[in-house]
Amino acid sequence: MRDDSMQAARFGAFDPVLAAILANRLDAIVREMSNTLLRAARSAVINSGRDFSCAICTADNRLLATAEGLPVHIFGSHLQTKAMCELHPDLAEGDCFLHNDVYLGNTHLADHMFLAPVFVDGEHLFTACTKAHQADIGNSIPTTYHPGARDVYEEGSLVFPCVRVQRDYRTIEDIVRMCRARIRVPEQWHGDFLAGIGSVRIGERRLRELAAKHGVATLKSFVEAWFDYSEARMVQAIRKLPKARLVNTGRHDPLPPILPDGIPLKVEIAIDPEAAAIELDLRDNIDCVDCGLNESEACTINNVLTGVFNCLDPDVPHNAGSFRRLKLRLRENAVVGIPRFPHSCSVATTNVGDRLVNATQAAFAQLGEGWGLAEGGSSMGVGYAVVSGRDRRQGGRLFINQLVVSSNGGPAGPVADGWVTYGLPVVAGAMYRDSIELDEIKHPILFREFRLLPGSGGAGRWRGAPAAHYVYGPLHDPMTVVILGDGMVNPPKGVLGGEDGARAVFYRLASDGTRTALGNGTRLELRPGEWVGGSDNGGGGYGNPLSRPPERVLHDVNERWETANRASAVYGVVLRRASDGAYALDLAATERARRAAEPR
Repeated sequence: MRDDSMQAARFGAFDPVLAAILANRLDAIVREMSNTLLRAARSAVINSGRDFSCAICTADNRLLATAEGLPVHIFGSHLQTKAMCELHPDLAEGDCFLHNDVYLGNTHLADHMFLAPVFVDGEHLFTACTKAHQADIGNSIPTTYHPGARDVYEEGSLVFPCVRVQRDYRTIEDIVRMCRARIRVPEQWHGDFLAGIGSVRIGERRLRELAAKHGVATLKSFVEAWFDYSEARMVQAIRKLPKARLVNTGRHDPLPPILPDGIPLKVEIAIDPEAAAIELDLRDNIDCVDCGLNESEACTINNVLTGVFNCLDPDVPHNAGSFRRLKLRLRENAVVGIPRFPHSCSVATTNVGDRLVNATQAAFAQLGEGWGLAEGGSSMGVGYAVVSGRDRRQGGRLFINQLVVSSNGGPAGPVADGWVTYGLPVVAGAMYRDSIELDEIKHPILFREFRLLPGSGGAGRWRGAPAAHYVYGPLHDPMTVVILGDGMVNPPKGVLGGEDGARAVFYRLASDGTRTALGNGTRLELRPGEWVGGSDNGGGGYGNPLSRPPERVLHDVNERWETANRASAVYGVVLRRASDGAYALDLAATERARRAAEPR
């Protein structure tokens, strides 16, 4: 920890106007890197779903700028730049590295991180970082997620422990040949590979331009002042919190037959406003499990920090400065901690990671009204499945891609309802949802149904967002569908009297209409005329539903977020049908109904 007066002096000595300009310029560089990848990538999971993130780290491995990156991707970027520096003491201008090793700081093997050290006048000043989820990484099954993998060997992915892929700006073709020989969609992967390198090179170019304009000495002074300012903002945010020790739990659904009871989680949080510090203790969790649901160290850090930042002033910068006030206690060989080789972390960025975000942010609701959040939808279900097969429209060429069409109801908070296009707790709306029409153009897939489910969000003074329902299947030829799952047994929890969100549902629909329930970790082969369907989670509610303004309940019913039956049974709001078919509020009857429903 640093002395507050030292922080003030460091930042006060730097021109605040120039500091604002440089901070926003760095964010703009990260956004340009992101736009480069978005427009140049080949796979739909990147150029439609936007499952990627960019960041800038300092040469001494501190996270500096993140812009609109996914927290699950970029909060731990400094762990990977640290590995780059330690493994490659001969860093030079024109280098670029590919890194996806979870035991050296990466999130999971499906996330390929490109790292380019940025040199100015021979000095390493920054590292440009671009991480993108891949459609295929050579897994033993056609999906980048392998929940059933007993270890990294069964997972089967190509592993790049911070491997140099460019020297003096020239690509090392041996690495490209390795991937082409193993990855199911080599041309698609190679396009994404080139896009990732292009993204970090854009970052490198813009950072050099920034140094040329303002000078290296000015940039170095700014970096230290910006970190001190960020820490000072974090100090202010923490000092607004009550002193408390919070304990919260969560549970991932069962994964038969490997985990018949699922995975229990426990988060312990100590808030010390006087010291302006938050300690997060995850040591009291079970050991690593023999499947792909273990959290990598990076994901453990990223996801618990996401839960904390969700409950603080959103204007606090997310960088190494604000991180100084957060202390994490992790245990080696824990399912949320520091994994022990060769346990698989194939699914580290979602599933247990989503539960970790939820458990952390919901813990803050124990502080009382106005604090924390409910739990958000965490179903990695039908809307996030990985689909693969052959496309006769392209001469029988193999295709594989992860769909990103799921909505998952967002959690209610102390001042707002849940976000409809939430996605997952680990991304919280920062990813894009696929265009269904574009998915149908890119792949031989047909969507039959996509709709929101009224009444599926957790009721509360602020309600969780509703779940969505999907049905799709192959267009012409058989198609493989791999579903991770979660949220069917343990739905997102409400807080402070708010109700839970809806449970997820997955099923197979035969050509004769027969419906067969599916479980978590399902791989199925669909023939033409067969369909896979399901619903994701609704978000948890916040506060007593009987305290929700009746006018809001009326609006929800007329907009079909809620049902008239739940308006009466859960919210105590009496509605009448108007002549135009819409509902109208009977305020006097509502007041009587709510008085009768109050506990005596």
